[in-house]
Amino acid sequence: MQAANTAPAPKRWIHVLKDRWPIAVAIGLMFLTLSSGSDLSSEVRSFAQILPALPLLYLVVAKLGRPALSWPLLGVGTVIIFGARLLDLVAPSTVLLALALVVLVWGMIDGHSRRSGEFRIQAIGVIGFGALALAGLALDPEIGRYVVAAGWLVHGVWDFVHLWRGKVVTRSYAEWCGVFDVLVGIELIFLV
Repeated sequence: MQAANTAPAPKRWIHVLKDRWPIAVAIGLMFLTLSSGSDLSSEVRSFAQILPALPLLYLVVAKLGRPALSWPLLGVGTVIIFGARLLDLVAPSTVLLALALVVLVWGMIDGHSRRSGEFRIQAIGVIGFGALALAGLALDPEIGRYVVAAGWLVHGVWDFVHLWRGKVVTRSYAEWCGVFDVLVGIELIFLV
């Protein structure tokens, strides 16, 4: 006979999966981004150009002070990245770094950079991850892949720290992003 306080195994798993949906989404999305067999240079360039989007989202959410915007801003960022790629006028990394510069200047002009420690932390993240993305784009792809992979892996740690702290972005976003970032970093190191 089952104890009154324990749910049957299938119900427990459903409850666990319901609570861990960001991980399932990250793993599913990872399968969509797995290396398509294109050349190393193209893969490294692609992931390096997306890397600045990761800290930019955190910076914008910190500036606005509205964690609930995490997922909608991911949608906006995705449209920006795919729009830049589709139009092929300017690299997505250029657009993302320009947007980051606008938000940083905005934060300095309105005094947010002096008032908010979270904004300052995110500004440091934008600068650091942006530098890794630019270095990955500038280096030979054989070396650049490791620099870009390091950026994605370290951003995964960044996400998990934010998840643990419960600050800046929603917990579900930090969980999803952390898992996805680590998987991309591993892909760059071992699968590309």
